[in-house]
Order: sequence, then structure tokens, then C-alpha cells
Amino acid sequence: QVQVVESGGGLVQPGGSLRLSCEASGIRIRILTMAWYRQAPGKQRELVAFITNSSYTNYADSVKGRFAIYRDNAKNTLYLRMDKLKPEDTAVYYCKVEDRGAWGQGTQVTVSS
Repeated sequence: QVQVVESGGGLVQPGGSLRLSCEASGIRIRILTMAWYRQAPGKQRELVAFITNSSYTNYADSVKGRFAIYRDNAKNTLYLRMDKLKPEDTAVYYCKVEDRGAWGQGTQVTVSS
């Protein structure tokens, strides 16, 4: 059974940093396309970034240059490093196994002074 569990969210001031983690079980993430999505209150869920099995990465324009998606194959864990956070980054962040359509439960990120 494919399962992913996010962690690492929290409250951070504008300009601050956070690292989100997505620990996977039932799959080997190195052979799959993995992604981070987010959903802000009253808005649709949007793709933030993804990484393929060949380590190609792509980012939403709104986070380019500030966020980085990467994985640790030994830990079977996906990460999202978020720097220079803005209030508009406030959302619930979700990890997704694109090839399996499996979602995590989400982790809340709040950027506020």
C-alpha cells in the first residue's frame, strides 16, 4: 500500500525558511515522479514543484528561485526547501506520488509576522 506522510510545516515570519518532508512507504520514490502541491484558503490546489525519476525538476513561477525540491533515496523521503517565504505562500502543502495518484494528509505552512 502506497502511503506518504508530510511534516515540517509551521508558523514562520516573512523572509524566513522552512523545510517540508514527505516520507514514503510502499514505493521507492527514486523511480517515480513526485510532487508538492499547495492549497490556500478559498483557492484551488496548485502544483508547486515536481521531480522526475531522472531528477528533472520544475517549479511554479511564483516559487522559482525560492523553493527547491529534492529527495533522499536512502531515506525514501522527498523534501521541499522553502526560502524567502512570503505571506502568499501560506497554504496547506501536500505531497503526491504522481505515478500512483497517492496524496498525503498535508502540512500547514503559515507565513505571518
